[in-house]
Amino acid sequence: MTPTNVHSSPSEKQRIVVVGAGYAGLMCALRVAPYARVTLVDPADRFTERIRLHQRAAGRPDVTHALGSFLRSTGITHVAARATAIDAAAREVRTDDGRVLPYDRLVHALGSRTRSTGPGDRDRAYTVESAAELHKRLQDGPGTLTVVGGGLTGIELATELAETHPRWRVVLLTEGAVGPGLSEKGRAHVRMVLAARGVRVEEGRRVAGPDDIDTDVVVWAASMAPNTELARAAGLAIDGGGRVEVDAVLRSVSHPEVYAVGDSAAGHTATAGSLRMGCAAALPGGSHVATSLIAELRGEEPKPLSFSYNLQCLSLGRRDGLIQFVRADDSPRDRVLTGRPAALVKEGIVRSTVGTLKLASRRPDLLPRVPGFG
Repeated sequence: MTPTNVHSSPSEKQRIVVVGAGYAGLMCALRVAPYARVTLVDPADRFTERIRLHQRAAGRPDVTHALGSFLRSTGITHVAARATAIDAAAREVRTDDGRVLPYDRLVHALGSRTRSTGPGDRDRAYTVESAAELHKRLQDGPGTLTVVGGGLTGIELATELAETHPRWRVVLLTEGAVGPGLSEKGRAHVRMVLAARGVRVEEGRRVAGPDDIDTDVVVWAASMAPNTELARAAGLAIDGGGRVEVDAVLRSVSHPEVYAVGDSAAGHTATAGSLRMGCAAALPGGSHVATSLIAELRGEEPKPLSFSYNLQCLSLGRRDGLIQFVRADDSPRDRVLTGRPAALVKEGIVRSTVGTLKLASRRPDLLPRVPGFG
């Protein structure tokens, strides 16, 4: 297909292209839409609640929402295609359907993915992103399922799958301790729940790939990789962790006309330090980028991102959970909430993410009044 390139006239609104419609990208697009011509580039026509993918693997019918339900009446143009290149010099984004999208400002919000498992039998290796396929495979059981990775994603997967598929033998392997970012109280509760669900935990176990494990199914949840291949190819500065290097307002340090937010950006604040991957920082980060873009449109200098952590939350099946209270820099406090009350709090927080996006869709002017989204 021959590329097309339509440039706007100087009298029209500023062109903002947002690449990626996850938590950060969708939030930014919705908030800035009343002030600019916004194009949202994402091949999917549905928004996926990524923080529910462990539930999808366990059998929840759907964890997505029609993207159009958020974009209706916002004026945002959704380009249902995959971005294939960023031309930073020409300020253009190219897509796999042959389009060339010019921009005055670009928002890079391509998120992250589970890091590659390396060589191995891909027919029995899954990640949280392949939750639907994993669920289908579990219908063929029983057998042994091994989750690799003792972080929050691995813990949620192991407990959810053990609870909903009791005929499967579930094993959790982790190179270090289970729940390395949790307090001793939090970690003790996680271990208790895993034992109650019949999950065999092996700490201090390092594996290079699925072929290192004698099991029927492997679910790889060892680490995340930022989706920054396009940014790197475009010449944007990338930090040592592979994320787009940004300043205090989330602008690229090498290309100030580009903002980066969410898992693909090396965001940081004075109180929180380096921001970890996850929707806890992605949603307010997306809102902040919109605030920064609006400030630029008004001829003002954007203010630094103000963000700090309050808690970490994880579900331990449908009837249990853990709320780990943390300091501003995400380090754990001694205080925790466990059991059914924690499960209810976690579900409320998960629901609030979609609720906040719907508020941004219907009344973007109200969102700055919500604490943390100004």
